[in-house]
Amino acid sequence: MKGTGGSGAHDEYGEYGEHAGYGEAGHGGAARGERPRGDADGRGSGDVPPGAGGSGPAPAPRIPMPRASVEDSGPPLPDLADPGDLAPVPLDLSHDVLKSLLGAWALAACSAAETAAVEEHLGGCGSCADEARRLREAVGLLHQPESLDLNPALRTRVLAACLNRRPPRIPVPGWATPYDAETARLDALLQDFGDAEWHAPVRLRWFEADAPTSRRSTVAGVIAHLLSVDGLIATALGLEDPLAEVADADKGAVGPAGRTEAYWRASHFPPTRSVRGPWREQSHSLVRTVSFTGGHAGGLTVPYGDFALPLHDAMLDRAFECWVHAEDIAEAVDYPYAPPAPRHLNRMIDLAARLLPTALAARRRAGLSAPGRRTPHLVPAGAPGRSLRLEIEGPAGGEWLIPLDSPAAVGSADFEVAHVALDGVEFCKLAAGHVPPAEAAAGQVGDREAIKDVLFAVASLSRM
Repeated sequence: MKGTGGSGAHDEYGEYGEHAGYGEAGHGGAARGERPRGDADGRGSGDVPPGAGGSGPAPAPRIPMPRASVEDSGPPLPDLADPGDLAPVPLDLSHDVLKSLLGAWALAACSAAETAAVEEHLGGCGSCADEARRLREAVGLLHQPESLDLNPALRTRVLAACLNRRPPRIPVPGWATPYDAETARLDALLQDFGDAEWHAPVRLRWFEADAPTSRRSTVAGVIAHLLSVDGLIATALGLEDPLAEVADADKGAVGPAGRTEAYWRASHFPPTRSVRGPWREQSHSLVRTVSFTGGHAGGLTVPYGDFALPLHDAMLDRAFECWVHAEDIAEAVDYPYAPPAPRHLNRMIDLAARLLPTALAARRRAGLSAPGRRTPHLVPAGAPGRSLRLEIEGPAGGEWLIPLDSPAAVGSADFEVAHVALDGVEFCKLAAGHVPPAEAAAGQVGDREAIKDVLFAVASLSRM
């Protein structure tokens, strides 16, 4: 039933009234078939617009009518068949302005119009074209897929350049610079290690009684070993011993191996990354303390248990072991690690060459070798005796005459009985117990027995 009888009212309300609450009983409006009830002024609530049969003005509609579609209005639709040329129009810019845009163009930071103007200009300007090519090549270098790891020697080069311009107020003594450099390189290697790397297995290798020996550990365990042995120098310098409590509780904590084993036994859990902080702080303290001495050791010696070394040599020994174990760690995590600087490597080789006469004498006392057939007795102190010429090749190389018959004898070219040539890094690996003596020599001439004794004596310098 039509509520008010007008066609316009039906168009405005009849189609949408059910949803707006005008057509159904119970929703605030009259039911179909009922006369609308009037309000207070006598006007019905269902008044219709003028011209639709009503007697008064109609209220504004609550729901707007839908707008007519252009498709129903009659006018033709716009023709989209030819959208026109949308390509950017090159700008009319001067040469100087275009040249200043080359950097932004190389980085793809120009607008479409600027890009078009620059590229049109490059077709006719040779100097700008060359500059654009160089800039594009420079941008290409910013996205190299190569490794971003820094060169391990970068720190040394940067520090050297800085120190040449501004010498330190308290310089590090020359005999302590290898230890300073090697601890810094190892610390840089450890910097980004995660838990998996700190627990990576590492096998420590050395020679003992002319036989290869090894001990299984982890990266953290190796740093704990370095901390324990560096503590020997700290104690000699009057610094705090990191193993003071362990040494008091374990009387066997003497020497490098004894201190390391005691530290490992005292740990309730395997060492973790937390050991890096104490080791790093101790290494800094050692370098700082020896620097304040002004380069004078004052005859100070560092006891290693069954032997002792002067402070100068002890610092070189610690630098050597730090490098060797850093290579062990790098090998465990499959990371490249370069040898020390040639001037530092030469100092380490010189220390090993100076220790060889004592090592040869220790082998004779242990029955591992015998005196030469021509010199059945030891040569008096200070006298020349049989000698072996040790030639080290490479940038850290040199020559040393090693007395064979007495630690106090003097090497002499007149009594040379053998000549051995070795690469510098290979010689150090032999002294670290990482290369078998039978495979170490690059060249041998002369007394085979003397050569064998010297090569095994070099390997006997190694320890855990």
